[in-house]
Amino acid sequence: MSSVSSQPQFRLTQPPSKVLHLRNLPWECTEEELVELGKPFGKVVNTKCNVGPNRNQAFIEFADLNQAIAMISYYASSSEPAQVRGKTVYLQYSNRQEIVNNKTTADVGGNVLLVTIEGADARLVSIDVLHLVFSAFGFVHKITTFEKTAGFQALVQFSDAETASSAKNALDGRNIPSYLLPEHLGPCTLRITYSAHTDLSVKFQSHRSRDYTNANLPVAPSAIDANGMFSVGLDGKKLEPESNVLLASIENMQYAVTLDVLHMVFSSFGPVQKIAMFDKNGGLQALIQYPDVQTAVVAKEALEGHCIYDGGFCKLHLSYSRHSDLSIKVNNDRSRDYTIPNTVMMNPQPSILGQQPSATHGPPAHPYPWSSFCSNNRPSA
Repeated sequence: MSSVSSQPQFRLTQPPSKVLHLRNLPWECTEEELVELGKPFGKVVNTKCNVGPNRNQAFIEFADLNQAIAMISYYASSSEPAQVRGKTVYLQYSNRQEIVNNKTTADVGGNVLLVTIEGADARLVSIDVLHLVFSAFGFVHKITTFEKTAGFQALVQFSDAETASSAKNALDGRNIPSYLLPEHLGPCTLRITYSAHTDLSVKFQSHRSRDYTNANLPVAPSAIDANGMFSVGLDGKKLEPESNVLLASIENMQYAVTLDVLHMVFSSFGPVQKIAMFDKNGGLQALIQYPDVQTAVVAKEALEGHCIYDGGFCKLHLSYSRHSDLSIKVNNDRSRDYTIPNTVMMNPQPSILGQQPSATHGPPAHPYPWSSFCSNNRPSA
């Protein structure tokens, strides 16, 4: 009996039944694999595959009770556990005496889908890509994403069960189109079941959850997900909630960068409303406000890592700011509100650091040709 109690894959508290409950099965285990597993012990007369929230459980029913007991007894005393595709399977008696055809929760239609994304880079699939994929079948109300032991998952809420069913039937087992994913992401396969939820609770708009029915919902103050974990982007950095205000840090400042230079660079992508410059950690930083998030996103993607001046000088590093509307009290050489026309310029304010050193040689006559950059989307070497 000691060998039985030492086997972690058994729970023998249930009275014997000709129906056995199998757990920890590989994904999409087939009826044929279950029959093959039970065949040495007797005739398997019924099976139920892919049940449970992660679809990794199943039931098999033997023709006779003694056959089920034989299977449990064999693996309880064997040093070799039951396996399917090399994966250890946990066995126990079921509390049911036969397999009935009642549908499980995962089989009952609903308006919310549970989506598991398979693939080495599954967690890098953005919520915007999921929205694009599923909105092809109807209006998507809400999406939440999270990580479980089964992998990266999402809940997708539609208006009704019919729309959800159409999306499930069309997308289950399919790969997300490669043109929607970054080039270096491998295949990402969708596995879809119905969720027991009917209305998802979304408290913040973020890169992990979105409510498309409530435009006034506040944006999450950080990129921390519901599990308290940082989500990681393609470059290994924390993903940021998008904003209409960009924070620009400038490195390798061999030449002075003025407010007018920043305005010229960033207005190539849309109207710049406000700019505020300041010194921090021995370097120059600036906040640049656009009228909307979309314009800021385009500017960030185009300018990140590029240099204002040819030769690698004044390199831009951009992130999204938590600000949404900058407070510009005076217009001077460090801050400007471009939404107020003909504003009188104030005298420059003295820096707390005193006179700033100038470069030993003047900057080029013109910064990098941004109009050419915008059309080519890449500076020349």
